[in-house]
Amino acid sequence: MSIAWFIVITLVIVIMQIFVYSRWGLSRIVYTRTFSEKTVFEGEEIEMVDVISNKKLLPVPWIRLEASMSEHLVFKQQGENNNEIKHGSKHQTMFSLMPYQKIKRRHKLTCAKRGRYYLKTVALSTGDVFGFSETFKTVSSPTELIVYPRLIPLDEISLPVHSWLGDITVRRWIMEDPFLTAGGRQYEYGDPMDMVNWKATSRINQLQVDKKDFTADHDLMIYVNFNQTGDVWKPIADEALIERALSYAATVADYAISRGIPTGFGCNSYYTGNATSESIRIESENSNQQLNYLFETMARLQVDSKKSFNFFLEEDVDQKREESDILLITAIMTDKMQEHVGELERLGNSVKVVILENDREEDGIMDEQRKQA
Repeated sequence: MSIAWFIVITLVIVIMQIFVYSRWGLSRIVYTRTFSEKTVFEGEEIEMVDVISNKKLLPVPWIRLEASMSEHLVFKQQGENNNEIKHGSKHQTMFSLMPYQKIKRRHKLTCAKRGRYYLKTVALSTGDVFGFSETFKTVSSPTELIVYPRLIPLDEISLPVHSWLGDITVRRWIMEDPFLTAGGRQYEYGDPMDMVNWKATSRINQLQVDKKDFTADHDLMIYVNFNQTGDVWKPIADEALIERALSYAATVADYAISRGIPTGFGCNSYYTGNATSESIRIESENSNQQLNYLFETMARLQVDSKKSFNFFLEEDVDQKREESDILLITAIMTDKMQEHVGELERLGNSVKVVILENDREEDGIMDEQRKQA
């Protein structure tokens, strides 16, 4: 065979494989992307799982996946030969697929910041064996990750907050409610006979009594003020301060609900993608579902304010909120806010205020009632 024929045949093969991969290279390629957890706390490490399948006889010599990723999802370096590239807000992964092969690849990443991360699409590209052509396609692969605020030791907030929450807990558990039953227990000397549960006694052949639950009128509401100046339209200058406030709120909510205290949350911010004028206010409940709801609400908040916190507190005054323990976390305390706090206290609420400072070690708490005196 002459060299001319060899060149011709080679050109024909190259052109044919270019045509084949341009036409069918990305056909019957199935891709999914998931996270190992749907919700995590800030600072925790999770896995992102890529699964790609080639459901055809034609092998794919190379295929590149590219997706927009937040810079706050920090990928862990897993070696030099993992075919993975992260630059800026783009994440790329390379695969090579044999006929009818499925590959699952796991990427470890750290969730560096609170928020809601929603990945919509992934760009796929492939080409011929020799790299003369390239074909692109965008596929839908929606997946969501919710990153809760970081939980911190309660002692880092302030000792007065710790003791104040302890007082709430003691007050809540000091008296039994005879109308609430929380299971049963074994009979102890001194228990009145009208507490005996005869059905349970006959079932296990030991004297059993009803265990009474506890109740209290007060609940806990945690408020976060997103205003850092008296001008509501001024942009937030210190985002780290807001993140710390939300960490405080999440930590207190976790502590309170774990001790049976109905807990709610409110703020003058808004959800990502939903800048309504209504205040965010979740009334108090005591359950694991409520705690998860509070965490998710805090995760979805924008670092921005939609209204003055004066109006937020005024809504509680107008609605005659009463018999609540209110923890207010704020970077400022205006005269108008102080006036509304006094009105809430006159309605029968207990109000504590955590004042945030730029320097973490200068964080303080003040009893608003004592401050006014």
